[in-house]
Amino acid sequence: MHTHSAPPPAPALPDGVIDGDRHLYAVRVYYEDTDLSGVAYHANYLRWFERARSDLLRRLGIDQRAAVEAGEGAWAVADLGLRFLSPARLDDDVLIVTRCTELRAASCRMAQQAFIGETLCADATLRVGFVSPSGRPRRQPADWHARFTAFVTAQPARP
Repeated sequence: MHTHSAPPPAPALPDGVIDGDRHLYAVRVYYEDTDLSGVAYHANYLRWFERARSDLLRRLGIDQRAAVEAGEGAWAVADLGLRFLSPARLDDDVLIVTRCTELRAASCRMAQQAFIGETLCADATLRVGFVSPSGRPRRQPADWHARFTAFVTAQPARP
């Protein structure tokens, strides 16, 4: 006779943290993230930066999925610049730092950096906009704007 026990609880998913006016999100470079030479493939930085931005919204209490399901709209990247400065390699621990550099009613400019220790590996500047389900720009919900404003103007906890 087989007894079925409940599966073990799922481990907690990695979460970023908000430190004043910046969001910190850690990733590790896995084999699947690298190219033939063992260097992190350039497209993975886009994924890591996107995960960090999504986590930032979650930390701010912004429910993107609910907004989409309610027909309010969604965030979309409108402009992106990316520089590669130093390679990340297999098993490196990478810290993604995100800041909001300009906040408007329907858009936000952000700066993101990927660090290994003190070494800057890549940085990105981007503009994200809130768009209606038809893809037209629209004001983000007022409470979202208020949450971003609090984030942008927060004092860092670091010395």
